[in-house]
Amino acid sequence: MKGSSDLMEGLYRICEWIMRFTVINLLWFLFNIPIVFILLTIIFVEQKVVLVVLLLPLIILLPVLFFPATTAMFASARDWVIQEESTSIRQYWRYYKENYKKSLRGGLVLTAIWTFWAVDFYYFSKENIIFMGIFLLIGIVLFVFSINFFSIIAHYHMKVVPAMKNALLITFGSPVLFLTILISNSILLYFSLTVFWFLLPFFTGSLIAYLSFSAFYRFYLKVLSA
Repeated sequence: MKGSSDLMEGLYRICEWIMRFTVINLLWFLFNIPIVFILLTIIFVEQKVVLVVLLLPLIILLPVLFFPATTAMFASARDWVIQEESTSIRQYWRYYKENYKKSLRGGLVLTAIWTFWAVDFYYFSKENIIFMGIFLLIGIVLFVFSINFFSIIAHYHMKVVPAMKNALLITFGSPVLFLTILISNSILLYFSLTVFWFLLPFFTGSLIAYLSFSAFYRFYLKVLSA
């Protein structure tokens, strides 16, 4: 009887965690539907003129929709890591509203940086393979920096500029954290984009938030105990 009870409890916990990831990921996906639609259109469009026209609303929508929704998702992941509590739709919406202005301001800065990087990477990928490699490395650092920024915004009541400074410090100051975030997210994104497409609307975003914040929180605890 005890073995059966343990099994049922284990299955319940697994189902609970699957539900957590699915609900938050679906909410995040729904908030980003306009961005998803534009990205899908860009993938299948052939005319360069149409591509340029589509990039403008994409750039505008990223700080308005993507960054606040992603910050709320990281705040939800923070609850799971620290308190092991389930996050409801109401809580996600509360995190979304509480952090919206901060996320918008941070999103404006990061969108500008990412846009500048994308233009340079596109240009140099056709002109010089060495510069392409350099900008690829810059893109990797920028990706980890952006992930750390979401973790900091979700964890601290901190303004945008200090949050970015701290994100920059831990991005370059902790090689272990850097590699943990980079490797775990790269593997997850690779399989989500190439093999298990169903993960994208249901699990990918929330899993990235959970794995990344878990790594960030371990680093945070290590710094506190030092």
